[in-house]
Amino acid sequence: MPEYLTTKELADLLRIGERKAYDLASSGEVPCVRAMGKLLFPRAEIIAWLNASRTGPKVAEPSLPPIVAGSHDPLLDWALRESGSGLAAYYDGSFDGLNRLRDRTAQAAALHIHEDEGFNEGALRDQLGEAPVILYEIAQRQRGLLLAPGVTGISEFADLKGRKVVLRQDSAASQRLFDGQLAALGLTRDDLDALPTCARTEEELAIALHDGKAEAGFGLGALAGLYDLEFVPTHSERLDLAIWRRAYFDEPMLKLLSFVQSDRFATRAAEFGGYDLSGLGSIHHNGASG
Repeated sequence: MPEYLTTKELADLLRIGERKAYDLASSGEVPCVRAMGKLLFPRAEIIAWLNASRTGPKVAEPSLPPIVAGSHDPLLDWALRESGSGLAAYYDGSFDGLNRLRDRTAQAAALHIHEDEGFNEGALRDQLGEAPVILYEIAQRQRGLLLAPGVTGISEFADLKGRKVVLRQDSAASQRLFDGQLAALGLTRDDLDALPTCARTEEELAIALHDGKAEAGFGLGALAGLYDLEFVPTHSERLDLAIWRRAYFDEPMLKLLSFVQSDRFATRAAEFGGYDLSGLGSIHHNGASG
């Protein structure tokens, strides 16, 4: 987020309506400036105002390591490096990322958990309740069957029976979704000729297919062109960053989030293909407690 918040950004932060945010500014209760006919709120002063308003004993919070855990995404991984944020990555699947977020061994986690009425929010609440965590949309992306060069005869999940398939680890949301697709057809992993070793990231899966180690895998369309693979789209999914609120306003995360709003990020997404950035920056959850 920028140095100055808009009224909407202030309202989202405080979990109040925009009308209430205007009232706070009009009454002089919150630090603000007026420029070009607009109300702007200095981010650093707002945080100081919030801290000054707290009551009760001060309890030292455990430090949050500068780590983004959760699901591997090639576009987000590129942004972590190019943004100069200084944040490190530890990718071992969405559900592992949730565990690390809960245990405070990561300050953010990339998630793409398919749910009956959307993505990620139910699983986040199950693990952290209404802890002060923000769910920030990165992109919508295409997922489906990636096929090794020259492979034919696979156009749907039922065609995978008896075929050589590369799987993901159990903590990956894509593997749980894949298992669900098999179960709907009355199939299990035992009906596949699965590789003995799973792919720990999306890119490892694509490389295994490119190298001919397997015929198919359940992966991202964004990697098809890069690794000369065929792609059969089956699902659209939302990739979010779940971020502890106090890390959300720290310099490393601000650098990353500023970068993903840049033209360079949009250009890179177009180069990959399979991404829709129309919802980028949308806040889908803002935990109340803490």
